[in-house]
Amino acid sequence: MPDLNGLTGRQQSFLQALFPGEDYLDAPEKTCVYGTDASRRFVAPWAVVRPRELGQIRELLRWAHQEQVPLFPRARATNVVGGCVPQGGGVVVSCLGMNRILEINGEDFVAQVEPGVITGDFQARLREPALYYPPDPASARFSTLGGNAATCAGGMRAVKYGVTRDYVLGIEAVLPGGEMIHTGARTHKNVVGLDLTRLLVGSAGTLAFFTKLTLKLLPLPPAQATLMVGFKSLDLALAASAAVFRAGILPVAMELMPRETLECVAQIVEPLGPEALGPKALGSKAPWPEATNALLLVKCDGRPEGLLEDLALTRRALEGVGPCFLVEARDPEEEDRFWEYRRLINPASFRLGKDKISEDVTLPRSKVAEGIVGIREIAGRHGVPILTFGHLGDGNIHTNIMFDASDERQARGAGLAHDQILDLVLRLGGVLSGEHGLGLTKRKHLERQVGPVERGLFVLIKRAFDPHGIMNPGKAY
Repeated sequence: MPDLNGLTGRQQSFLQALFPGEDYLDAPEKTCVYGTDASRRFVAPWAVVRPRELGQIRELLRWAHQEQVPLFPRARATNVVGGCVPQGGGVVVSCLGMNRILEINGEDFVAQVEPGVITGDFQARLREPALYYPPDPASARFSTLGGNAATCAGGMRAVKYGVTRDYVLGIEAVLPGGEMIHTGARTHKNVVGLDLTRLLVGSAGTLAFFTKLTLKLLPLPPAQATLMVGFKSLDLALAASAAVFRAGILPVAMELMPRETLECVAQIVEPLGPEALGPKALGSKAPWPEATNALLLVKCDGRPEGLLEDLALTRRALEGVGPCFLVEARDPEEEDRFWEYRRLINPASFRLGKDKISEDVTLPRSKVAEGIVGIREIAGRHGVPILTFGHLGDGNIHTNIMFDASDERQARGAGLAHDQILDLVLRLGGVLSGEHGLGLTKRKHLERQVGPVERGLFVLIKRAFDPHGIMNPGKAY
């Protein structure tokens, strides 16, 4: 019979033998942290295991399939939708012990890595051989390549370079029952059979456990620059972004920070100073002139000569709309200072409320203005602050509904606002998630966007990979 944590004594003994020492945890004070992620939802795991090599994974999945014990693959738990919370109980499987970079090949422009490799560390390793792995989620400094692949992470460079799915050439994975599969290849083209690689990327750990990823690399762009541009209105900022694309420029990134977000970030940063922005900044407590109601961050890269031409065309397009200010950064440290304002949105947001509903809805670019105005109206209607910001270049707009869950009025208003935002997005031809996925927090909304026939196919695919439903159950679909 199972004991209080859902595992029998025999099952616990099996896991202890397979994962000796500190690689098996069942004491609540040690497993507690593995029960939550950036969604702040929490369910206590039955146990936690930390595999170090492929053989352990195969034996674990053979055993779990036979015993019908739920498994919850986990990396650094940076997702915000409860994607690795062990809802319903089960064993959390941490991939952080499998963290080797196995190969970096500058001739094939390919790398092979284990799933626990930190994304930022991997990108840093590529700089010396002048190679480039473009996917750049906001969590790149501490999230893992395996987690990025499981969620098909996007990021700010997606405008020009695409998302994680575009850089995973192949996957070695273990299925429930212990059988291994090898999808894709190390070639940059491959149309043999069904594309199981693209199916697995973004599957949120619900189909198989990744043990090795084959990644596509690019040559490192030798030069880059960022423009920070302020406008007196949201409409002008959106018009400026459209002007950049009309000028034939495809930027690496184009990020939007409307008024509400600027006011929030300004509370926790120091001004750039008049030497950067000129006389307009004098007397301003914010890092931008007080007249700024929307800000664009535009990044370009390429060969030095081509970059200069792109910057000139981009500046001309932006200045034609009439910005409040325009600052250019070519030095990497100065660029990073600009982008730090974007990275600070999440920590700054908690000045407005200790709880948050985080969304990453995506709209057709032509509907972004209407969407943001609609979200502002919803915020006013329900009396909760809502920050909108994000990847303007591809219409992926993040919305943070800030509230105090202990205040019944605020909690009810936040829930109603969330529901109405999703309705608004779908009415404008958008989708419920561009990067974060559905996880636990949005799974109940799936049928709003996806029809019954398509949802039935999801179920059939899940059953083909995972007949007993043990892989990250209850998530995404």
